[in-house]
Amino acid sequence: MTRSRADLMVDRLRNMQAAAPDIEASAVVSVDGLIMASALQQGVEEDRVSAMSAAMLSLGERISNELGRAGLEQVYIKGDKGSIVLTSIGEEAVLTAMARHEAKLGMIFLEMRRAAEDLVKLVG
Repeated sequence: MTRSRADLMVDRLRNMQAAAPDIEASAVVSVDGLIMASALQQGVEEDRVSAMSAAMLSLGERISNELGRAGLEQVYIKGDKGSIVLTSIGEEAVLTAMARHEAKLGMIFLEMRRAAEDLVKLVG
């Protein structure tokens, strides 16, 4: 039986989370704000995550372009209870990860970059 593209994306998200256990949840979101795949915690609304991720990426791209720093790769948000990292997956999607407060960000950035490189083949 052939596995769907969404199933393959979910597997890749789970592998990323296994490699970087400080990532509590993750999702692949289209630039239009639609969820493509997710490994989110129970109680987290996919629609809210997807819409906010797309909006944040769009705003980050706008700021980056306006300030002459074109080619946005990543948006990083740090809060009292943890971090949210958004990484571009080509031109069509964004990888969103929610990490614990005490997370080792270097490991998260590395694993997200690796996952994005794999996911770009599934998104396009």
